[in-house]
Amino acid sequence: MHCKHEVKFIFTISFILSVSTTVFGGPPFSTDDPEPVDFLHWEFYIASSYQFGRYDADATLPHFEVNYGAVPNLQVHLLTGMGYVKENANHQYGFMTAEFGVKYRFINDDSGFQAGIFPLIEFPTASRESLVGNSNLQAFLPVWIQKSWGKFSTYGGAGYWINPGENNKNWIFTGWQCQYEFSETLTLGEEVYYQTANTTGGSADVAFKVGGFINLNENNHILFSIGRSFKNTDVISGYIGYQLTI
Repeated sequence: MHCKHEVKFIFTISFILSVSTTVFGGPPFSTDDPEPVDFLHWEFYIASSYQFGRYDADATLPHFEVNYGAVPNLQVHLLTGMGYVKENANHQYGFMTAEFGVKYRFINDDSGFQAGIFPLIEFPTASRESLVGNSNLQAFLPVWIQKSWGKFSTYGGAGYWINPGENNKNWIFTGWQCQYEFSETLTLGEEVYYQTANTTGGSADVAFKVGGFINLNENNHILFSIGRSFKNTDVISGYIGYQLTI
């Protein structure tokens, strides 16, 4: 049975590779899942996500994330921190956009299928002249689904970003991720995602990331990922972080 799962995992990763602006998702990936934090439990993260191009850079240095299982099948979420942006010769470091959300799982059946929503609001923390953060209130309205077979899991979905502001456009994000738990210590996975243009004159993009989780023990975890845009091949993105679960 385990061999069968490994074959499924390797086939899926190979397929994604063959077709193969920072977006927050389910660490360490951009795509999220519908599974909330367990009731009355906590997740704490200190992490850095980044996106580097030939002339530009966009990173969190660091950001902090907290998730809490407030009621069964529902978690509350808060993310904030410091950001760094480089645009040609311009550099800025300062407070990044603060993000608040609620993840609600409305399907969790015995077959391993789950479905949920995770609306997010990003609050403006910057002036119009600032490169870091956003001066307009933004919102993300996604639906996520997941299916698991033993140690193999796959999840994904799509959402609509409400993105007001001068030269901004509302846009769509959709992604899918597959992962396999090789041991109690190591889980590896890969995602591929697509997003439409979020600015006037901008263009859509397709990208992928590979990454995973290292469980130091029951409560302490290291998360990591690295990826690349298919369209802008000089753009590298990734994530490195520490997670405490209680």
